[in-house]
Amino acid sequence: MYSSILTGCISGLDAAIIHAEVDISTGLPGFSLVGSLSNEVKEARERVQVALKNVGFHIPPNKITVNLSPANIRKEGTGFDVPIAIGLLQAMGHFTEKKIENIIFVGELGLNGEVKPVKGILPIVRTAAKAGVRCCFVPYENSMEGSMISGIDVRGVTNIGELVEYLKYDKHLPVCKSSFSNLAALGSEINALDFSQVKGQRMAKRGAEIAAAGFHNMLMSGPPGGGKSMIAKRIPWILPPMTEEECLEVSSIYSVAGKLSSEKPLVLQRPFVAPHHTSTYSALVGGGAKGRPGAISLAHRGILFLDELTEFPRPVLECLRQPIEEKQIVISRNYGTYIYPADFMLICAMNPCKCGYHPDKNKCRCTAAELQQYRSKISGPLLDRIDVYAETSEVDIFSLKGGRQEEATEKIRNRVMLARMRQRDRFKNKSYMFNSEMDGSDIDKYCVLGSGQQKLLEAAYKKLQLSARAYHRVLKVARTIADLEDKDEIGLDHLSEALSYRMTERKE
Repeated sequence: MYSSILTGCISGLDAAIIHAEVDISTGLPGFSLVGSLSNEVKEARERVQVALKNVGFHIPPNKITVNLSPANIRKEGTGFDVPIAIGLLQAMGHFTEKKIENIIFVGELGLNGEVKPVKGILPIVRTAAKAGVRCCFVPYENSMEGSMISGIDVRGVTNIGELVEYLKYDKHLPVCKSSFSNLAALGSEINALDFSQVKGQRMAKRGAEIAAAGFHNMLMSGPPGGGKSMIAKRIPWILPPMTEEECLEVSSIYSVAGKLSSEKPLVLQRPFVAPHHTSTYSALVGGGAKGRPGAISLAHRGILFLDELTEFPRPVLECLRQPIEEKQIVISRNYGTYIYPADFMLICAMNPCKCGYHPDKNKCRCTAAELQQYRSKISGPLLDRIDVYAETSEVDIFSLKGGRQEEATEKIRNRVMLARMRQRDRFKNKSYMFNSEMDGSDIDKYCVLGSGQQKLLEAAYKKLQLSARAYHRVLKVARTIADLEDKDEIGLDHLSEALSYRMTERKE
């Protein structure tokens, strides 16, 4: 007696179709699982046998062999319980092969037969739909997540008995239906954080606007309590909303990380990920024994905010250099290599010194050696990848009492959207979308300078001792500033402002 059931597994961010082959034959009683399995997959043997017993199915004392094919793919997770159980029942003759044809089963079993949620449903259903699978049975709590994929019927199951009754007697089991537009409408009802709540700090807020418009990396430095974190938390609300494709891309990462639920089946807002400064290398980059995504991948298409930048261990910060350039992270483990996207906007905040009040001589007591030691925690190559550096200052009592009307988020977002539209038209035939991603040829094409601008940049290059990377990043920021003003050419004022956001020796 033999059966073959379709299921799926995740490997990094990708998913693969797996065949759960079950054979029941005469011989010494036993239950063997093969196919490059992790320990949690091997434990399915006990879960499946007890769950089927508790819902009224007797497993014969025969030799049972389960093969999860292809064997060269490492199988992890608990989502193989349901397909193994269905394969056993089909091999025992409880329903015909036609009933399970072109159907994928995924889910973990409780000992009472309950079907429990698992990670990675979204990429599995997405891969199944591309492969032409007609239906997918998933845990009920994962059904909303799976139904985001069009072209395939997704049915939620609460227990194994319910699923068997559907396959044997065609008991009604509704198709879960939801749409991106309906969820997006609910997401738009979330109250945005408003920039008008941030008092003062005009330079930092202007820098945040420029960073958002061109997807540039930004660093804010200033005394504690000045509003650096407040500004960072409001940047996602001046970014344009994610497209449906971006939502599915980001949600797939969150699905693999186990961060989606029935209440939150899709990531609708641009991610804002703020790891604590005690975070480890693996927590930030990803990895571990199973090669799971880290904070930089969870911030994909959104913002990675590193508060108290100098408190992060230097090796942890250095690991950001390659993902910033490559827009992805590659994690190599014994069982394979996992590639996760990491196209994020890096926003950092730090104090100017250990006590936080430099250069105020009335408050700061740091020595020159202490200042040097404090700043050396951040390497030059990492600072070189920061496009916008803005200093904050202590807020005066006049601003706190509402002496000046601050600009609202909506006005800033409208300017950012205008600049984004110009970039979209400019790079419509390119693989990238933002000024910060321009390659050398496009910099030469779209960042043409007049004679006055060229002289200014040459003088700044020598005086500020800019690297070649910093030179190009200044041009990219200047291009973004011009886009914010809806200008085709980079003016002297645009270039001057871009240079003012470079972190110089004086500012260090």
